[in-house]
Amino acid sequence: MSTANRPANHLYYGDNLDVLRREIGDGTVDLIYLDPPFNSNANYNILFRSPTGDRADAQIEAFEDTWHWNDRAEDAFDQVARSGHTKAFDLLNAMRGFLGDNDMMAYLAMMAVRLVELHRVLKPTGSLYLHCDPTASHYLKLLLDGVFGANTYQAEIIWRRTNSRSTAGKWPRLHDVILHYAETTGATFHQQVTPGDVTKVPHTLITGPDGRKYNTFELTGAGITQSGESGTPWRGFDPGKMGRHWGYSLSQLEEWAAGNLIHFPANGGFPRRRAEDPFDPLNRRVTVGDVWSDIDRLNQTAKERLGYPTQKPLALLERIIAASSNEGDVVLDPFCGCGTAVHAAQKLHRQWIGIDVTHLAISLIEKRMQAAFPGVAFTVEGTPKDLASAEDLARRDKYQFQWWAVSMVDAMPYGGRKKGADGGIDGILYFKPDGRRTERALVSVKGGDHVGVPMIRDLHSAMVREKATAAVFVTKALPTKPMEKEAAAAGRFTAPATGKSYPRLQIITLAELFAGRRPDLPYIDPSAAFRRAPRENGARQGSLL
Repeated sequence: MSTANRPANHLYYGDNLDVLRREIGDGTVDLIYLDPPFNSNANYNILFRSPTGDRADAQIEAFEDTWHWNDRAEDAFDQVARSGHTKAFDLLNAMRGFLGDNDMMAYLAMMAVRLVELHRVLKPTGSLYLHCDPTASHYLKLLLDGVFGANTYQAEIIWRRTNSRSTAGKWPRLHDVILHYAETTGATFHQQVTPGDVTKVPHTLITGPDGRKYNTFELTGAGITQSGESGTPWRGFDPGKMGRHWGYSLSQLEEWAAGNLIHFPANGGFPRRRAEDPFDPLNRRVTVGDVWSDIDRLNQTAKERLGYPTQKPLALLERIIAASSNEGDVVLDPFCGCGTAVHAAQKLHRQWIGIDVTHLAISLIEKRMQAAFPGVAFTVEGTPKDLASAEDLARRDKYQFQWWAVSMVDAMPYGGRKKGADGGIDGILYFKPDGRRTERALVSVKGGDHVGVPMIRDLHSAMVREKATAAVFVTKALPTKPMEKEAAAAGRFTAPATGKSYPRLQIITLAELFAGRRPDLPYIDPSAAFRRAPRENGARQGSLL
């Protein structure tokens, strides 16, 4: 499929391997950030709040971070073998010989075949940042060396994400690893600075002629030069005796000395360059290195927290995007989760592409971007656009179908993958009959070919049991006349805010959804259950701290 005339920003629902191969052209991406599952053998839930306050918040299983060696893992391994990346496959094959056909090997095979595709779509001037934890970072680094080349390795960034806490094991884990690879020495990079720790005063402070404190800096660099003035003694100081050389011309040194900008230590130590401005600990800036301890993880009360289990701080992604891309560049996140990378890209005026395999994530990102950037333009690909594609999704994955249908009626998901966990309820829709107080409508989704009166009776019973004001039955199959009669028997209610009466139990078909029909309820609040992302002010950002 041609990518030439597409709008700038895209969300894709689907397996990122398929989307990369089908939709993303060779050498079209400037920056890739990926935060894949870590093989943590855990299930992660999205937390949806209940605005009515009458029950516990709902938790929906977002993804299962568990991998097993099976046919899919074997196929991924085989695809790497046939990819033409000989070094990558040699490494993967060696790992298989060492690890055997176990869960970790399944995870690495899944990652390897995707890294091959990410290498294809990255520009020669681009960068890749892979976010992982120490359980797999050493294996992933080897795979990156094999796919991108060991010479493209730039840094292993340690993100100190939390303070010491009670965890299993002798040493509580405080950090994640972010591996940075760039294709060429000409790759985009902008050095980042951050406020310095006010408690750590530089040991190089001196008192200037005006009696004020100044910082000082080295005048020499490592290594001896055999020719040229950089190895020549100056004012009795010979850098060669220290295994160093002058970092500036001798004329520049004389100019600074004449302006009292060089400090000559009283103990005869080597001279240093004096800063021109007095030292101010409150405005001190330091260069960001490969240990990031100034960006904390999101706590439970953070304004930007959306309830997604593995959500990363916006500041973390802003730093990565500001460092390795320019305005207008294309940023890709193939495991975009709740969309922090695409949010940061939009904020910093980059183009973006996000891919995720769950409708929960795609729906959450849509609402996040619309709340943070009102009027933002982007397209959503891969979600059903007509009856045939909706029916296809229902056949392939009933849970993804349910989550998609629930989002179509502006409801929040309810229940989960465990049989019987939801009591027949797939979603909850919030509305305000009097314009102020929030009430609930239950949503039940049926993607099968056969529906009947018992399903309507079950939904009505759930509505009574849960003390819900209304209910919506979404069905792929056409309802029968007895079903419509049973729904009508549930009665109606009158909303004080509109003075109108509304059916308590409504039936909507997929065909009607695509024709534009929505639940007939007053003052539906589509964002009530989602933690709303703060609105960005839209102002252009100069330099990031």
